[in-house]
Amino acid sequence: MGWLLRLRMLSTRFCVERHERVPDGAWVAVVRAPEGVTVVREAGPRTGQAERWAGVYDADAGHGLDVPGLLASVVAPLAGARVPVFVVSTYDADLVLVPELRMDDAAVALEEAGHEVVQPAVAWSAAPETR
Repeated sequence: MGWLLRLRMLSTRFCVERHERVPDGAWVAVVRAPEGVTVVREAGPRTGQAERWAGVYDADAGHGLDVPGLLASVVAPLAGARVPVFVVSTYDADLVLVPELRMDDAAVALEEAGHEVVQPAVAWSAAPETR
């Protein structure tokens, strides 16, 4: 079954970094592998434009782990348009990163695949909940 989603183009810009260990400071995601540690964090003022990634996020997040093909329905049209991706997945949703310089190409590819791309962009908020 093909999924047609409502996707948000986030106004927040991200960077993807390689480290030998988990760095101090704020980050969005950390993945440890035998080759090293990959960190996704919000891009700072010194992050070069070619290193900045834009985020695409399911506006109706909360799909869980048992929904086959959902992520493929987003990355397949991007691959068809030759737009690189980096994906960070959580239990409830997927954050698909595309190079900032290819953001318009990504939006066109997703819309041509039948997805709704929600504008205006919203900011990413990964701040921990306070209880």
